[in-house]
Amino acid sequence: MIGGGGGVTAEQTAEGKRPARQRADRIRDFRCKNLIVVIEEPENPRNIGTIIRNVNALGAEKVYVVDPRRVLSDDWQELRSEPKLSKLSVSAVKWTFVKSFASAEECLAHLAKNRFVSIATSPHIKGKTNKFLHEVDFAEHAKLAVWFGNEARGLSDLAISQCEMCISIPMFGMIESLNLATSSGIVLYEVTKQRREYASRYRLRDHRGRRDTPLPTILEPDR
Repeated sequence: MIGGGGGVTAEQTAEGKRPARQRADRIRDFRCKNLIVVIEEPENPRNIGTIIRNVNALGAEKVYVVDPRRVLSDDWQELRSEPKLSKLSVSAVKWTFVKSFASAEECLAHLAKNRFVSIATSPHIKGKTNKFLHEVDFAEHAKLAVWFGNEARGLSDLAISQCEMCISIPMFGMIESLNLATSSGIVLYEVTKQRREYASRYRLRDHRGRRDTPLPTILEPDR
């Protein structure tokens, strides 16, 4: 109402935010902790937004961006309120932690320090362990980082050299390529599905602490 008295009370503000808080509570147990998605030097800001959206929707925990051109802010709180990124991610950036790094070396060092195992999404690389997406046990490592490369060049030699294996999506068409946004969605669906299925059956790593009753792996639609 324009020109009316009063204003928005604290109670009304809390009431307006309640559905988001309720949703956050419902999804908490379905999030895949210690699963980080790394994007190395993306050229198209739209792809950054789409991958953040995929990460949030599919339940991964964080996004790291190797960003030597410093396109992104170093401050996540600033990123959360950046209009273009918020629009491209359909507001997912407000709910997904994003951290940028000046170089692949810096990002790899950070992951190694925190005991993350990295895997690369890449075509077959001679001398590396190469597997198709469905052949990989993505629940094997407690802390996992999945790397996606530049739209034109793919991942750097340095990133690939530090990754435990290369994974690829089986393709059956005349065109054997997918865009970055699509491939990230396909890969993350399989990774998060496997990690939720593991967490539903076991409390600890190495298949210890088996649950008597498996936890749900599917979140029922909001009613």
